[in-house]
Amino acid sequence: MLPASIIVAGLMISASIIYLVGSKNSPQAEGLPAGSGDDGQLAAVGGGPTEVGARDVILGDTSAPVTVIEYGDFQCPFCARFHSQVGERLRDEYIASGKVKMVFRNFQFLGPESVAAGEAAECAKDQGKFWAFHDAIYAEEIRDGQEHNGNLDREFFLKTAQALGLKVSDFTSCIDSNKYADQISKDQEDASAAGVNSTPTSFVNGRLIKGAVPYEQFKAVVEEELAKK
Repeated sequence: MLPASIIVAGLMISASIIYLVGSKNSPQAEGLPAGSGDDGQLAAVGGGPTEVGARDVILGDTSAPVTVIEYGDFQCPFCARFHSQVGERLRDEYIASGKVKMVFRNFQFLGPESVAAGEAAECAKDQGKFWAFHDAIYAEEIRDGQEHNGNLDREFFLKTAQALGLKVSDFTSCIDSNKYADQISKDQEDASAAGVNSTPTSFVNGRLIKGAVPYEQFKAVVEEELAKK
């Protein structure tokens, strides 16, 4: 009975922390964080699930020894939790000190609002405000607490752009033309090809972490990677 109860408990825990592709309303595991202020730098290296690519925006020191890459959906409640409970602390403890750099990639599979938010964040990226826009979206989702209810809409994106000091006319043209629709689709295809099938999914120097794991668990992996340097 004891082994069986342990297995059941484990399944209950794992079922509470991620969103799996193909099950839009079925939480199953957890994962990672976000950023503040202006962007780091657009990188021009490599690609793939564990390398920084040309459209990635780095949060932190580009020469930091540990790279965290997160695949997320802007409507995913576990991504929002990861942002607030892991990402914020990661920034304070490791990103600000130059030990960790971070990248967020689109895996916007939860529906049209997710895709629209992903496109809007890409438009903000054009003006050096990706991370600030990213944070604003998750702040709204945390405040709202619901999916598929229309809060991630054009009005919200334009208000956010204005609040962040973007050139609103350029931003408006970008979102209205769906400039980055193909990019969002490609991001999801690339993620799927790399074996990503849930959000949040993170790579810490290439080591896979699925779901919004507790901060101490995520921190332990970061410390192990730092100890190798």
